[in-house]
Amino acid sequence: MELKELFEIQRSLDQNIEQNHNLQEVSLWNKKLLALQVELGELANETRCFKFWSHKAPADKAVILEEYVDCLHFILSLGLEQKLEESFQRQKLSFDQNKETKEETTKQFLALFSVIDRFRNQPTLENYNTLLGEFFNLGEALGFSLEEVQGHYMKKNEINYQRQKMGY
Repeated sequence: MELKELFEIQRSLDQNIEQNHNLQEVSLWNKKLLALQVELGELANETRCFKFWSHKAPADKAVILEEYVDCLHFILSLGLEQKLEESFQRQKLSFDQNKETKEETTKQFLALFSVIDRFRNQPTLENYNTLLGEFFNLGEALGFSLEEVQGHYMKKNEINYQRQKMGY
């Protein structure tokens, strides 16, 4: 799947939410940034990669994947907010082929928080590319395939529409 398709799907959901909540004239930039950071924290929490004090296993892969896809929704939405989607018209999703250890996964989360903050302060195409790259590297490090991410993104998108219909 190309990023263009994901941006189009996300644009439709964003427009639906904005219309449903009468937010067409409201800047959602900071709220989306914070939402991404919260979702990324929830993802880290489910992986338990930083919980050196605990022997408890990470959440099931499906739970971790759902949190990952929640982050993807906000990353795409932020790209739309800055009108950066045009730069990705023919770019396909891709993961680097490097598996990471638990410690490196922790570092990956920290790097992502840093990149999000950099993008917040300088919402450039270069910083957005870095954000996407770091995020996709994390997905690969967590053991996800592109097919899994795309499939779960589509499922979660449907759930998000249903939630809007039910007054979420």
